[in-house]
Amino acid sequence: MKIEPPKTNQYFKQIERLSRHLEALRIADYIELLERPWKLITTNFIAGIARGLGFAIGTTIIFALVVEGLRRIILINIPIINDYLVEIFKLIDLKK
Repeated sequence: MKIEPPKTNQYFKQIERLSRHLEALRIADYIELLERPWKLITTNFIAGIARGLGFAIGTTIIFALVVEGLRRIILINIPIINDYLVEIFKLIDLKK
């Protein structure tokens, strides 16, 4: 039976590769967030506010563009579409 010497060079290469992989995954940042729950809560709270604000602004802009487009269609005065859109705008004005 032949005993092979330890392949230390190969082990060092594997450890180095594992180290690079863990750095790429940013495990240290994740562990830091787990150790500081208030930092995690604060980060998520600020991210939630930013998402909500972006959603509100984006929705407002899209809705304004749609309404402006519909108003321009009314000005073109296409009979079938125009009557339908006038009814929609009357309903919107009643809800105000």
